Amino acid sequence: MTSLSDQDQTELGGRLSVLTLQKREHVRLDELLHRLVATTGTEQDAVLRDVNRLVFPHAFAEESVLWPIMRRHLPDGEELTLRIEEEHQEVNEIVTALESDPGRADRPQLIDRLVTVLREDVRDEEDELFPRIQQVVDAGALRRYGLAWLAVRRVAPTRPHPVVARRPPGNALAALPLTVLDRSRDRLDGWAQGGHRGAGAAVAASQRLAGVAGRVEQ
Repeated sequence: MTSLSDQDQTELGGRLSVLTLQKREHVRLDELLHRLVATTGTEQDAVLRDVNRLVFPHAFAEESVLWPIMRRHLPDGEELTLRIEEEHQEVNEIVTALESDPGRADRPQLIDRLVTVLREDVRDEEDELFPRIQQVVDAGALRRYGLAWLAVRRVAPTRPHPVVARRPPGNALAALPLTVLDRSRDRLDGWAQGGHRGAGAAVAASQRLAGVAGRVEQ
């Protein structure tokens, strides 16, 4: 098997192949992770938000579109996807801990662990899981899955929800209300961070929506 990192766009199935789309976002994630470990304070907070807005919709779309394919087509698909789901779950838990207490004493250690888990996740996917998908589906199917992945990603939650199921149908049932809440919070937080009038009210509204999201998760 050849890692995605050693394949060009044509080998991956074309511009809209789900493998091309995945690799493109992995490159962007790598750029953000380098910035994350090189910054501190409010600048690091901003980079972490960018990481989260990339990672959580990306992972949700994987779990909704790609992992069911692997479990259906590969004899060891259950084992393979379970390992990645455990990595996704750890990312959810780390980011939840960072968001709940931004000034915690072990923040540097949590940031380091987050970077490590995300990089391990990319390597597991590009070196093992995705080459296995290439063995069981053709380029046309990869492009169809790419369109499905894009559609799901655009309406996926953008924040950590560690108690939500990682598999359909549980994740899909929670997705719609959590997506609405997450993306509303993103807009409110963006307004507050921009220093606009009413920033305090925007922060308070975002915190209220966070409480609603917690109830939805439960």
